[in-house]
Amino acid sequence: MIESLVPAASTYAWEIDALFELVFWLVGFWFIACEGMFFWLIFKFKAKDGQRAQHITGDEKHLHRWISIPHMLVLVCDIFILGAAVKVWYDIKQDLPPAESIVRIVGQQWTWTFVHPGPDNVLDTADDIYKVNELHLEKDVLYHYKLEAVDVLHDFSVPVFRLKQDAIPGRVITGWFEPNLEGEFDVQCAEICGIGHGLMAARVFITSPEKHAAWMASESPLALAANIPSQGIGEE
Repeated sequence: MIESLVPAASTYAWEIDALFELVFWLVGFWFIACEGMFFWLIFKFKAKDGQRAQHITGDEKHLHRWISIPHMLVLVCDIFILGAAVKVWYDIKQDLPPAESIVRIVGQQWTWTFVHPGPDNVLDTADDIYKVNELHLEKDVLYHYKLEAVDVLHDFSVPVFRLKQDAIPGRVITGWFEPNLEGEFDVQCAEICGIGHGLMAARVFITSPEKHAAWMASESPLALAANIPSQGIGEE
């Protein structure tokens, strides 16, 4: 249901969607049941000429069941929701699978800086690729991200990944995602971080291994340095 509105572009997006749908259907069922009962009682016991209203305390057993039984059923539904939520939290936030690549994400007023590993696939080396507001990822590669904030609280939000993680100054937060859908998608800051908060948008580009390798080869510092025209000494 959610995927029909926002594409799912990570391997764990379906777990988030399934949890939302579970909550939607269970809560929706009880909402409709309660509202239906509410309006049925209004019309059934509305004021009638010549008929005095009943005095009901609610302590009668046959009436008390209308509260206690639905209450127990709602608690059973809550247990299902809690169990599903704990599993999703563990799978996405607690269980960190081994990384195939690592990217650094830095939020600051009011832009995102992404540090990609170069052709050596090792972060913090000479061939790292720095891009502003552009995150380039390879499809079907499991990434760890190192999320930082330079100044104030930011929030790294990628709707198609179903990912939303606060970036806190002074901390490096490690998480993961595995893109599984090629395309170009939105990256947002979902934490009000100042006057330019609404302009703090970026894009994530998910491409095939061949296209990603070609992009990396063209954007690596060595490739860019090789394309700088040399100037002869003494030229005017």
